[in-house]
Amino acid sequence: MEKVSVPYKKVLLVCMNEREPGVPSCGPRGSEEILRALKDYVKAHNIKRYVRVAGSGCLDLCGLGPNVFVLPEGVWYKGVTKADVERIIEEQLRPLESPE
Repeated sequence: MEKVSVPYKKVLLVCMNEREPGVPSCGPRGSEEILRALKDYVKAHNIKRYVRVAGSGCLDLCGLGPNVFVLPEGVWYKGVTKADVERIIEEQLRPLESPE
């Protein structure tokens, strides 16, 4: 095992968890669309070297989802919809277009 530093300024985790039918979970509520929109933005704005957007397993707040968790800030967006993606972009990704 080798311990290394995280190579990104930010990591956004989008919960993709799907529970059994009838039990609230993030996956069936639009997580795939949210993940795709965030990844598309990162690619289109050439900031892949600064940020990693990834689907994750359960973040343990399924009833509040879809959830997006941002590291290292520890920001948690809950109840995210496709309409909310622009706010996440403004707050978390757009500043990376002009890194210090």
